[in-house]
Amino acid sequence: MIPTMSTAPSSRFHSPNAGNVATVTVVGIAFLVTWIGYLAERKAGDTPTFSGVALGVATALGIIYLILLLNGYALLRPLAGRHVIIVTLGLLTLLLLFIEFLLSGANGIWLISMPLIAMAATDLPRGPRMLVYAAATAGVVLPGYMHYGSWEYSFFITLTFVTAFVFVIAFVRLTKAAELAQTRAEHLAAELADANRRLGDFAVQAEELATMQERNRLAREIHDNLGHYLTVANVQIKAAQALLMSDPARANASLDKAAQSTQDGLAAVRQSVSSLRDSPLGRRTLPEAIAQLVTDTQASGLVAELHIQGQSYALDPRADLTLYRAAQEALTNTRKHSHASRVDLTLDYSREDYITLIVRDNGIGSVEKDQPVGFGLLGLQERARQLGGQLITATAPGNGYCLTVELPTHHPNSAPGEDI
Repeated sequence: MIPTMSTAPSSRFHSPNAGNVATVTVVGIAFLVTWIGYLAERKAGDTPTFSGVALGVATALGIIYLILLLNGYALLRPLAGRHVIIVTLGLLTLLLLFIEFLLSGANGIWLISMPLIAMAATDLPRGPRMLVYAAATAGVVLPGYMHYGSWEYSFFITLTFVTAFVFVIAFVRLTKAAELAQTRAEHLAAELADANRRLGDFAVQAEELATMQERNRLAREIHDNLGHYLTVANVQIKAAQALLMSDPARANASLDKAAQSTQDGLAAVRQSVSSLRDSPLGRRTLPEAIAQLVTDTQASGLVAELHIQGQSYALDPRADLTLYRAAQEALTNTRKHSHASRVDLTLDYSREDYITLIVRDNGIGSVEKDQPVGFGLLGLQERARQLGGQLITATAPGNGYCLTVELPTHHPNSAPGEDI
């Protein structure tokens, strides 16, 4: 079975480059020295080592040999197809042996085997390569012994051949290593260019994502702040309208509270625009901040109470802000939608690993699947999810509305001092 190999051999010996120049030089010098020796023997009247006919035939074969060394793959590919490498090097080996046996006794003719050895080392797998090496060695040893009948002479010629053989193999391996290193460098350069291109794409995507996240954050802040204060103002204005004729004093008090709410809302919007990272809690604890929300709610006529379970402790600022926004949103929704007369808030510190906020009203409730999900609740769900917690809502007709937020007290995504 004929081995199959790649039909894309190294270009060093098959294109006009330094390798081809070296091949022509080595083969040309070998035949030139042989011709000079033959002519010198004729001129001196000695019997030539080989006949003129043998030298002429060997020279003709040498020209074919050189052509195949330089362009054999291209010439034989139409005939040999995917076996072109093994066929070309097989023909070259046969030509080499013919030439060396025709010119038995020529001291330097073995030099023409060096380009063939280099090609075999470059393009052949181990098995066929060893056969070429063995044939090249036999082409040195056997013709010398047949001509001189002396193993000592053959050993001397073989020793010279082996020295050149080792040099050529070492040179080929170094060249192959350099080519491999260059190929790897080009491959790495291409990968690096592709990585840089993809990194640029990712940077653009990251920038767009950051912009989108910041827009969502702005929308949450404006909704949570302005929506709360506008709801309070709206309730107070409606109360003033109801009391305007029967109790002008209370109506004026409601209008004053509405005006204060609009002032607070305007201040909150300005604060959001100038410094979105400032927490609305300020220096207050979470129970104190939620207690203020409860007080504001009571001013609208709704009964509201805050219950603290367990001993309160410091939380990550992001958790504080999320729970505060949840209480704020729940109270706003209660005033706007629930038609409730009472709302209870429970802040549960009794568990070490989780803190829970429950806001429950006694409003009309609704079928839960029909309960609309506003932007505020979506924002709260996103806040809770970012901290590893959850937001749960429950409602039923006649049973009011309940909002529950559970947050872990320690979460890897919660960096101390960071707020959203």
